[in-house]
Amino acid sequence: MALRLDKYLTELGVGTRSEVKKLIRAKQITVNGEPAVRPEQKIDEQKDEVCLRGEKLSYAAFEYYLFHKPAGCVSATEDTVHRTVMDYLTDTVRSDLFPVGRLDIDTEGLLLITNDGALAHELLSPAKHVEKTYYAKVAGRVTKEDVNLFEKGVDIGEDALTKPAKLVILSEGILSEIELTITEGKFHQVKRMFEAVGKKVVYLKRLSMGPLVLPEELAPGEYRPLNAGELAALKCR
Repeated sequence: MALRLDKYLTELGVGTRSEVKKLIRAKQITVNGEPAVRPEQKIDEQKDEVCLRGEKLSYAAFEYYLFHKPAGCVSATEDTVHRTVMDYLTDTVRSDLFPVGRLDIDTEGLLLITNDGALAHELLSPAKHVEKTYYAKVAGRVTKEDVNLFEKGVDIGEDALTKPAKLVILSEGILSEIELTITEGKFHQVKRMFEAVGKKVVYLKRLSMGPLVLPEELAPGEYRPLNAGELAALKCR
């Protein structure tokens, strides 16, 4: 695939279009060993070797990362107050990555980070009913009645009840432990569902999204590229 050199460089995060032009004029960019002379020069990212000050640049049309979001950061690409999830990804190729969906600032767990907008739309579309499973600690005794109610749908103050959700009680008591699988992504949905039955979520962690499962060995704040099997499972949904 032929790309303009300046577009190729900006997509890799080398700089803005104007900054890239300055680098080219300063002969800091080479293509196959020869100094680039024009921003509009066409290159083949699969065949041509592009270097910045002698260092080879690598191009990827799309990148996909599993990220274990820690509490305390926001699911955004930039924020003037809080650290964002993107601040943790330090060695990616692309500069146009974004988190697929959102987790509350105090919620931990799985986030997919990519620049594949079409895939993100597929995963977030309400019509696709992508399952998301959460582990939570809940203040209050979660009961079989709650399980039945969640299966039917809960009134969280919107026009319609929530879609049927699968609630599994892991332990019950003053502080209950549960797993909840939902197919929607309404604002604060898990917390609001438990508030509707008189209980409060005090800890929340997303375990899975569609075919993606948070690896046990991935610590909060860590990330890794999707492997071939995970990527194939996502794209074959």
